[in-house]
Amino acid sequence: MLPWPAPGWLHAGPGAERDGRVAGGGPLRLRADELAAAAGGELVAGSPDREVEGFSIDSRRIRRGDWFVALRGERFDGHSFIADALQQGAAGVIVSERNALPGSGGTGAAPVVIAVGDTTGALQSIARHIRRRSGAEVVAITGSVGKTTTKELTAAFLATRHDVVRNPGNLNNHIGLPLSLLELRHGARVAVMELGMNHAGEIRTLVGIAEPNVRVWTNVREVHAASFRSIEAIADAKAEILDGARPEDHLVTNAGDPRAMARIGGFPGSVTTFGVGAATGADVRATGVEDRGPDGWSARVRTPVGEAAVRARLVGAGHVANLLAAIAVALRFGVPLDAMVEVAAAFGPPPRRGEVIRLSGGVTLVDDSYNSNPAALAQVVESLGRETTHARRVAVLGEMRELGERAPALHRESGRVVREAGFDLVITVGGDDAAALAEGARTAGLSADAVAVCADSGAAADVAAERIRPGDLVLVKGSRATRTEVVADRLKERWG
Repeated sequence: MLPWPAPGWLHAGPGAERDGRVAGGGPLRLRADELAAAAGGELVAGSPDREVEGFSIDSRRIRRGDWFVALRGERFDGHSFIADALQQGAAGVIVSERNALPGSGGTGAAPVVIAVGDTTGALQSIARHIRRRSGAEVVAITGSVGKTTTKELTAAFLATRHDVVRNPGNLNNHIGLPLSLLELRHGARVAVMELGMNHAGEIRTLVGIAEPNVRVWTNVREVHAASFRSIEAIADAKAEILDGARPEDHLVTNAGDPRAMARIGGFPGSVTTFGVGAATGADVRATGVEDRGPDGWSARVRTPVGEAAVRARLVGAGHVANLLAAIAVALRFGVPLDAMVEVAAAFGPPPRRGEVIRLSGGVTLVDDSYNSNPAALAQVVESLGRETTHARRVAVLGEMRELGERAPALHRESGRVVREAGFDLVITVGGDDAAALAEGARTAGLSADAVAVCADSGAAADVAAERIRPGDLVLVKGSRATRTEVVADRLKERWG
């Protein structure tokens, strides 16, 4: 790895200074003619000096003065809602079909119309233009698991010293990312962006939009396997985070992930590694990790600029690596280590991503119903399996999607992991893969009456409400597809 820079270093570039703080700058003023040029389109109606106040792709959420971008997808076409957007007070529209424009609409000054070949491409081009004009530094984060937590931690650390924007939730695709980057027009000096993917080539597209100065690669796991022939192919797709890097750019990556490390050799800029355990030889590393189950964990963190004891309320020691990645980024931006320790201690997980909720009757609910995959499931059940203060450990698990041909085997293996972690009751949600989860738990020794397979979340909520007892520790983990949040909400009602 390259030598660590002096504390407070931030590489020179647009909008940057060398005292560790990104240079100031106010909100951007954007005119219609500038927007048309950035979009690669033609201004066909309205005043070229009309200023842009905001953007929306949803006509129902238009605020007066916003510009409506009429996106088209497989199951929707925003051009059908142009009249609604104008009626709501849209100041301008970006379209690819001029004949979709109504004869009149809206109130006040005539709306501006920009015609483009492809509205999605125009949205991306506008976002890249604003990203460049803003002079902001962009941090882009990808990986198979832990992206959102790493993003949230990174943004929280940087916010102690900088004005930061981040993509909310997991708006991390070809539409969500540009919408998030548009917020740089308000004057934030750092953007922390999560990049997601389901197929090869998607990260490359997102990197081309965001043009990140700092790139973070958390790990490689067998996620979205339905779209890839092997885990090596997944690693190759994640390696697109390195595309277009310049010598002045920086990479933060996982020293403990051999697939990531094998692919960074040609990176032209500087590199910082993070890892758990002294054996990783990482620049930023954690030792002495103590997992406290639903109460989080603690560790000793060592960095090139000092060390500190860190405690976090995140369930699962797998989050230690996420925190280390965030620390590595924040140190590059001059954030003091002691400030990060304070933020980490108070940091709570995003909604439904490992929230710990203490209910009546001594019941503890871990609501992790937003998403699931075999690696993340293994991390959380192994952590909770060490917990000894509750009467029983109960897992309500939705089947996991996008695992391809190996889905049945991966679900059976996950069921085995859950049982061997010490769970006493398993309720699964879904079809054949949910049955495979249950089969794995039974094969590992869980009795038949301690396993229930439910076709949907409503049925699972009924079973859970009936079978949960006072003093139980309950993990609800699934995804939006299986709607396991229904189970979590029922338990909150029952034991709230």
